[in-house]
Amino acid sequence: MEKLKIKLSIADRVYPLTIDPSQEEGLRKAAKNIDLLAKKFEQNYAVRDKQDVLAMCALQFASKIEQKSIDQQEKNQEANERLKALEQLVESKLAIK
Repeated sequence: MEKLKIKLSIADRVYPLTIDPSQEEGLRKAAKNIDLLAKKFEQNYAVRDKQDVLAMCALQFASKIEQKSIDQQEKNQEANERLKALEQLVESKLAIK
């Protein structure tokens, strides 16, 4: 597969990247989301420089990923508990016959 050369602008800096074409949409959306969040932080909070803003963006996005992972683990645990209860119910019904 042929690589694609793109330039992404994040926090007033341009980053040239060589990527697989399948990554382009996701990377462009990610860069746009970072820029939007950075502008929000700059408008709403007293920030000293772009590095502080970008660190807050990184923290925001990373915490969302971690929280989704935690939520998924809780859902999986709940599903496993329900499956075990259902399995016990089926086994108890089969044992009676």
